[in-house]
Amino acid sequence: MRAVFDLDGTLIDSAPDIREAVNLALAELSLEPLDLSRVISFIGDGLPTLCDRVRAARQVEEAPARFLARVQVHYDRIAATSGRMYPGAQDALEALRAAGWTLGLCTNKPYDATLAVLKHHRLDGLFASVMGGDSMEQRKPDPAPLRAVLEALGAGPAVYVGDSEVDAETAARAGVAFVLHTEGYRRTPEAELPHDAGFADFGLLPALLGRIAR
Repeated sequence: MRAVFDLDGTLIDSAPDIREAVNLALAELSLEPLDLSRVISFIGDGLPTLCDRVRAARQVEEAPARFLARVQVHYDRIAATSGRMYPGAQDALEALRAAGWTLGLCTNKPYDATLAVLKHHRLDGLFASVMGGDSMEQRKPDPAPLRAVLEALGAGPAVYVGDSEVDAETAARAGVAFVLHTEGYRRTPEAELPHDAGFADFGLLPALLGRIAR
């Protein structure tokens, strides 16, 4: 049995860190900060796209690559020592492993930043395969990264756990079941976002995935 997870908005509530990094970059350019809800609305398609949305929102004149690098420096520093796991997430991951699940991670967060976050939260030993947003040419919602993780995990029933429209599309295009973490960063109402099951409480996740895998 294979369970692949998204990271931001699924296992880690990283939006406050992303907002801080964005606003530090904007302050360096003497531009007004963005509030948390606005930054959350930009999350899901990877840091380059998020930075493009920030540039549009604040009419940033700096070149896209330079602004991205500016935000990345701040985020790498902040994310390596902060962030908050959703309550019960680590216990759920460990319970799944104990029940025989093989775990993977597929995120649009850059690979090095992903590894830093996993190490900080002591999650780096739980995943048999990790794919970041810059690990290959394609990124979610292209199904290639998810398929690569699934292939690395071997054979068996598979499910993808995520929180966003991007994650739902990725799972659908990869042909695997999608389980929605309802407390994440989606913009679409839960009832309108295609998913096989949803959860808010990580304590319910192992049993939920067990039912889906039958």
